[in-house]
Amino acid sequence: MKICIIGTGYVGLVTGTCFAEIGHDVTCVDKDAAKVKLLQNGGMPIYEPGLPELVQKNVAAGRLRFTASTPDGVEPAEVVFIAVPTPPQPDGSVDLSFIEGVAREIAACMTSYKIVVDKSTVPVRTGDKVAETIKRYCKAKVECDVVSNPEFLREGFAVDDFLKPDRVVIGVKSQRAVPAMREIYAPINAPLIVTDINSAELIKHAANSFLALKISYINAVSVICEASGANVIEVANGMGMDARIGRRFLDAGLGYGGSCFPKDLSAFIKISETLGYDFRLLKEVQRINSEQMERFAKKILETLWVAKDKTLGVLGLAFKQNTDDVRQSPAIELCQRLQAEGATLRVYDPQAMDKARAVLKNVTYVKTMNEIAEGCDALVIATEWPEFKKLDLEKVRRDLTHPILFDGRNLFDPAEMERLGFIYKSIGR
Repeated sequence: MKICIIGTGYVGLVTGTCFAEIGHDVTCVDKDAAKVKLLQNGGMPIYEPGLPELVQKNVAAGRLRFTASTPDGVEPAEVVFIAVPTPPQPDGSVDLSFIEGVAREIAACMTSYKIVVDKSTVPVRTGDKVAETIKRYCKAKVECDVVSNPEFLREGFAVDDFLKPDRVVIGVKSQRAVPAMREIYAPINAPLIVTDINSAELIKHAANSFLALKISYINAVSVICEASGANVIEVANGMGMDARIGRRFLDAGLGYGGSCFPKDLSAFIKISETLGYDFRLLKEVQRINSEQMERFAKKILETLWVAKDKTLGVLGLAFKQNTDDVRQSPAIELCQRLQAEGATLRVYDPQAMDKARAVLKNVTYVKTMNEIAEGCDALVIATEWPEFKKLDLEKVRRDLTHPILFDGRNLFDPAEMERLGFIYKSIGR
C-alpha cells in the first residue's frame, strides 16, 4: 500500500522504515529540512540498533523516501500516519498543537478519501478532534476515516518491537477503515485487536502507566529489602516466576525516565481529572519514582560525607541502555544533583554523550569506560548498559583514590565486589 508517515522522530522513522521492510511504499515527511537531507544522504538522527541498515536497504529498494513536503507525501497515499510529538505541558496535560497543525495540513492536501491514523500518543477523544479538524479544513470536502493505532515501541528495541509485537491495536469509528488496516499489518505475525477509537487511545496510556507502576513498586520493595537485609533481585525473581506477574519491569534502580513514561503518566492523571476521577494511585507512582533518585543520591552523599571538591566518575547518561536519548534521564538528573553538591564529574556513555553535552555542562567526557575512574574518589553506575558488566574492575580499583562504587543498576554481585576490595553500594541489597 502507499503510506505516508508525518514525523521522523523515534516513532515515525521506525514505523516508516518497518512498513517499507514488510513491503509497503512509504514516504516519510518532516518539516525539519536538515533532518530530511541527513536521511536522504544516508545519515541517522537517532541511535537505534538495526535501524540504519533497514533504512539503507529500503531506500535502495525504492520503497522508502524522505521529503519536507507534506503534499508530496499525502496526495498519493492511501493511509497517512501522524507521528509528531505531543510534548508535556506544565499542568501535566499534553500539547496537541502539532497534531492539530498536521491535521490541518492533511486536510489541505486531500482530494480523495484517506485513512488518517494517529500513531502519536494522545489523550482519549483526540480522534474526534482530528476528524473534526480535517472535515473543517478540507476544501475538497472528501471523506476521511480517523483511526487510532498506538505504538508500543521501546527505544533500543524498537525495530524488533515493531516487526514482532505482542499485539497490534486498531481503534476505529467506521468499519470502512478496517480492511485497509488489516492489509497494512498482514505481514506482521501478531494478534490484531480492533476496538473503538476511545478504547485504543486509552490502551496506550493505561499500559505505560501500569509499567511505570510496576517499576515504582519494585523500587518501593527495594527499600524494604535494604531495611530487612533481603535481596531485591531474589525477591523480584520469586515474584516474576508467577505467570500472573512476570519478571519484566521488576528491576530496581534509579527509577523510570525517558520521553514516554513520565509524560504518559502525567497525561493519564490529567485525563482522569478531566473525566472526574482523581487517580491517586498514579500520583503515588510519581512520588516513589522521585524519591528513588533522591534516596540513591543520599546514599552517595552519606558515604562520601562531603561531595564538594571530590571527583566522581559516572557511567551512563542515556535514560536506559541501547539508546542515545537523554530526555528526562535519571542519570542526567543524578549528575546534576551531584554537581549541586559541589562534586566534579567525569562521565561516559557508549552512545549518548553528544546529546548529553546540550544539557550536562562543566563535566569531563571521557573516551572509554575503563578510563572513567582515573583520579576519581568514587565511581557511580547510572545506566544499565550491558558493556558496563565487562568493566575492568581491577583497573578501576587501582585508579580510584578510594575503592568506592555506587551501583544504581545492580550490575555486579555484592559478594564478588567485596572480595575485590570495593566499598560497594547498590539498590535493595
